[in-house]
Amino acid sequence: MTTTHQHPTNARRAVSYFFILLGTVSGAWAARIPAVKHTLDLSDGQLSYGLLAVAIGLITGMRFAGHLTDRLGSARLLTPAAIATALTVIPPGYATTLPALIATLFLFGLVNASLDVSMNAHGVEVERAYGRPIMSSFHGMFSIGGLIGAGIGGLFAWLDLSAATTLTAVGIPLALASLYARRHLLPTTPPPATHTTTPRRAPWTSWIILMGVVAFAGLVGEGAANDWTAVYLFQNLGAPQAVAAAGFAVFSTAMTIGRFTGDHLAQRFGPVRLVRYSGLVAALGLGTALLVGQTLVAFVGFALFGLGLATIVPQVFSAAGNHDPARAGQAIAQVATVGYAGLVAGPAIIGGAAELIGLPAALGIPVLLAAFMSASAGALRHPQSS
Repeated sequence: MTTTHQHPTNARRAVSYFFILLGTVSGAWAARIPAVKHTLDLSDGQLSYGLLAVAIGLITGMRFAGHLTDRLGSARLLTPAAIATALTVIPPGYATTLPALIATLFLFGLVNASLDVSMNAHGVEVERAYGRPIMSSFHGMFSIGGLIGAGIGGLFAWLDLSAATTLTAVGIPLALASLYARRHLLPTTPPPATHTTTPRRAPWTSWIILMGVVAFAGLVGEGAANDWTAVYLFQNLGAPQAVAAAGFAVFSTAMTIGRFTGDHLAQRFGPVRLVRYSGLVAALGLGTALLVGQTLVAFVGFALFGLGLATIVPQVFSAAGNHDPARAGQAIAQVATVGYAGLVAGPAIIGGAAELIGLPAALGIPVLLAAFMSASAGALRHPQSS
């Protein structure tokens, strides 16, 4: 029975909070990376080992997060995972050696996986209770959280406070607030009679792999925009550094706007047409930016690229979560495992290709991947039949 506290509207607010939490701790950590690098006197290469540890922890955690979500129920796992994520962002700020930094960041990534899967799985349940698309707005909340975390990190840096102080000030209040948000989650749904209390391992079907590759393609684009837009504007178009630095801000702002409009568009056009047109908009935007080669056109192109990518991954996660409700956590974890590899590999893929064919041509890779996402949109139509 659903109580007043567990009404879908309240549950939506609670899940939104958990998306904000993950975005905030991620943004705060990203903003204080330079401080950690300086404190530990790390080279760029040494720092990269620490950053890679987050990705390895995240992908490793995905192997267990999906099964835990399905076994315990997303509502039971979500709050402990959120509290653990908020608290494990703190130790990297106190690390005094590179091995300690690597170990604490691996732990952060490992715990992060459980929050990521359980909050997306519960978001699918809330979306089902609503009877209309709301998944995109959850991912928009993550973007808002990232801006909040980056802002707090920047403020603490301006006040000349340490990374440890920053991460503690962010992590502890978020962990405490998670206890309140827990009251508003939907109750755990008992597994169907046809399933045991421990859901079977979900197989890696061709449909799951395709959805993972679509997510991978979208996240390669996000990673490329994050690491290479400013470089392209400054190095290839000759924009001043201050102007070039705004390139990613334009992309990120457009993506946030796209996520908050995505639910309305998904309801109006359906996920298949939305992903199909979104992929085309992304490919057209970035492709035009590269072909014309003018700063103003590039800004418009980056904005279209962000708008196009904004709704694709949320629609893929929603489809994965609805593919087999009894094993929604495992399906989301499988898709996320493949997809998040794009965030890790994307910048390196672009960088390696740029060495061989130049940066403008290398950035054509996300254009082709956006076209691939558009062409693959039909797979979202009948996930239950796969």
